[in-house]
Amino acid sequence: MESVSGRYVISYNGEIYNHRQLRNELVARGYPFQGHSDTEVILGAIEQWGLDESLRRFIGMFAFALWDRKDRTLSLARDRLGIKPLYYGWIGSQFAFTSELKAFASLPGFTRTIDHDALGLLLSHGYIRAPHSIYQGIYKLPPGTWLRIDQSMAANPSSATTLMGHFVPYWSALDAAEAGTSQRLDLRDSEAIDELDRLLRDAVGLRMEADVPLGAFLSGGIDSSTVVALMQAQSIRPVKTFSIGFREHTFDEAPHAKAVAEHLGTDHHELYVTARDALDVVPQLTEIFDEPFADASQIPTFLLSKLARSQVTVSLTGDGGDELFGGYSRYFEAERIRRWMSPLPFSLRQGTARWLNANDVPASRVLGRINRFLPARMLPRNPLTAMNTLAALLNARTVEERYHQLTTCWGDTSRVVNGCREAPGHDSDPSWQAKLSNPMERMMYADLMSYLPDNCLVKVDRASMAASLEARVPLLDHRIVEFAWRLPVRQKIRGKDGKWLLRQVLHRYIPKALVDRPKMGFGVPIGDWLRGPLREWAESLLDAQRLREEGYFEPGSIRDVWTKHLSGKASEPQKLWNVLMFQAWLEHGGKTPSN
Repeated sequence: MESVSGRYVISYNGEIYNHRQLRNELVARGYPFQGHSDTEVILGAIEQWGLDESLRRFIGMFAFALWDRKDRTLSLARDRLGIKPLYYGWIGSQFAFTSELKAFASLPGFTRTIDHDALGLLLSHGYIRAPHSIYQGIYKLPPGTWLRIDQSMAANPSSATTLMGHFVPYWSALDAAEAGTSQRLDLRDSEAIDELDRLLRDAVGLRMEADVPLGAFLSGGIDSSTVVALMQAQSIRPVKTFSIGFREHTFDEAPHAKAVAEHLGTDHHELYVTARDALDVVPQLTEIFDEPFADASQIPTFLLSKLARSQVTVSLTGDGGDELFGGYSRYFEAERIRRWMSPLPFSLRQGTARWLNANDVPASRVLGRINRFLPARMLPRNPLTAMNTLAALLNARTVEERYHQLTTCWGDTSRVVNGCREAPGHDSDPSWQAKLSNPMERMMYADLMSYLPDNCLVKVDRASMAASLEARVPLLDHRIVEFAWRLPVRQKIRGKDGKWLLRQVLHRYIPKALVDRPKMGFGVPIGDWLRGPLREWAESLLDAQRLREEGYFEPGSIRDVWTKHLSGKASEPQKLWNVLMFQAWLEHGGKTPSN
């Protein structure tokens, strides 16, 4: 779209939820609108206030490119939390940008050269952390940032490090965390509940404005139930809600969602899917996710999106509550480990780790001791992996290093990915480090900076868009993020319960008994499927000769994990899924052989 003056041209993906308020301000200043879209509001705001000030005024999810005809400059901008994607880089001598990585393939000279360090990140985390992408020379614009490129810069390809000097952050999770923890709110519990209720109502209400059918994902957990409760409280008709059910009780949240829906009086829709339904999605994953991505909950998320799209065009989701209000059980598990290890001098822990690595210690002697402090669900079933995990935990100097060890998969990926340097964690990057004292908040901050935008939001955005559904994320309204960081820890985490304040808001709308239960997650039994219906598919992708010819992985390491998983000697579904998602993407056309 072209601006009224003709100076600016924009290419835009997303939604500005407060566009009506901004439009009224601009009309009062005499701006001559010609239509009714939020795109025109973006252009009007930039003409009136400039790019940086406009970005600070926008409440929404977006990625856009803005061409300034007067100054001959290109500006790229991305929303505060990274809900919408934006890639950039040089293809030969051309500077290029896109919201879909596959679009680069249409440009002459695009070589699709795999970044082996990024592949290492995929194996470690199951996703590729920003600013990296799977391709060399192609990067992700960080959330809350804009970048201006002039003609001289466009004509001279630069490294990511060089370009970082030109990033202009208009909002950052780091600033929100540091400012919030240094200016804590002093509110009584009742006052804090009232304020969060007010903020949530406004955030949800803004995202309910749509000229197309609208609904919500509902798992029956704290986050999605809160969003749906606040939607129904502001709607004159039953809200359409959607949930997926599985016959395997371990993975089935549908009964809980149905109970919540019945209490709220929503127009509820559920679909029980079979293993076959889920497995049929697997061949589509490489097309849906554009870049290798290995969170297995991508499968039910896509199925849920398809279900919702059969009834609505826009759906609200509950993503973000765990990172903002301390909901993940791993925070409590990591804190338990920290408290167990803290009294031990680091030299003693380091020496013990060296001894474990250097000696053939019977696993049974060690596993019993690990069990005393490492939660059962985080205890690797492979004794050797358990020993390595313990050694890594003993070696960790900081909360961040320890959390990294508990949430990564392959350990030293330089031993598995050919040509990969062991990628440093965010804890070693000075530009990411926040001055936070509370260990729980430091883990929440780490997730807010990477796991949330690079995993959770990627999953929801790509899966929903593949189903032609727009997913909106009210809990990640930046005003709620900033409020959450100003809360004292005791109002987020109380005793053994995370999301304390969010729960109190929810209890105003839904009886406690319907929603207070252990967190289940949103997964599928990938480990069992790899031994069963997916075995032949996986065996083909993990064939030793194939791995050698492609040249990306050290075949022995991969085959060892695969063999032990099949035999039942170890259960390593996440390790294998990380490799398989790259292999499937490669087969789909990601790249010709490495050598």
